[in-house]
Amino acid sequence: MSSSQPVSPLRQRITKISYPYVAKLHGMPKLTLPGITLVLALAGMFAPVPLGVPALLLLALLLSWLGFLSWPVVTNGQRALRVFSVLVILLFAVSRLANG
Repeated sequence: MSSSQPVSPLRQRITKISYPYVAKLHGMPKLTLPGITLVLALAGMFAPVPLGVPALLLLALLLSWLGFLSWPVVTNGQRALRVFSVLVILLFAVSRLANG
């Protein structure tokens, strides 16, 4: 997205609210975010349903948030991969709920 394109008020507000959290994540060791992602994914796959499904939903929310923030600067292929990843996680969460 070039700087000449208008930015929606929603995007401006979410970006402004997110800034302190992104700055804090940026200041942490480089493996913090991948570690959080791995822990949530493993908990989602192997923990009992009452713990696993919320972990998967939290992971989907985290990836959606990061995807939203990076959306203007990524290519269409990267966008598709982000959307696909979130959908797969949500489908797995629904599957875990359905199969108990």
